[in-house]
Amino acid sequence: MSAVGLDTRLTDEHHESLRLWLRLLTCTHLIETQVRKGLAAQFKTTLPRFDLMAQLERTPEGLQMGELSRRMLVTGGNVTGIVDQLERSGLIVRTEDPADRRAYLVKLTKEGRRLFAQMATEHESWIVKLLSGIPKREQRTLQESLARLRSQLTRIPS
Repeated sequence: MSAVGLDTRLTDEHHESLRLWLRLLTCTHLIETQVRKGLAAQFKTTLPRFDLMAQLERTPEGLQMGELSRRMLVTGGNVTGIVDQLERSGLIVRTEDPADRRAYLVKLTKEGRRLFAQMATEHESWIVKLLSGIPKREQRTLQESLARLRSQLTRIPS
């Protein structure tokens, strides 16, 4: 069953925490689906490529492949595949890391920065539109609640 249908099966007997988690999962899935569709339709790209480019945009000096994997929470093999695709497209470049000759730094090219800026602007407009039905005050309250949740979750030992 898709995440979209999970919260529709809930009843009053389900624990409130379970209901909240399933609602968060459903909303995340719905938003992510719209973002994926927009990236594919407007830019012929994928969400993982966008995410990798976003990491590189935040770090103009470049990142090692292992650091990209860590930040994106995916395996090195996944990052390598995405890097290969973006490099073939001329959007990123790999250079030797001057601090570690065994490693490569991955950086956006000028074309990569230009394209990412366009994608980021569109991405923001999609998110604003998707959340436009929730008043700003409620958005701030939800952000505060989710920040507390994140803080609590990061304190739990793994």
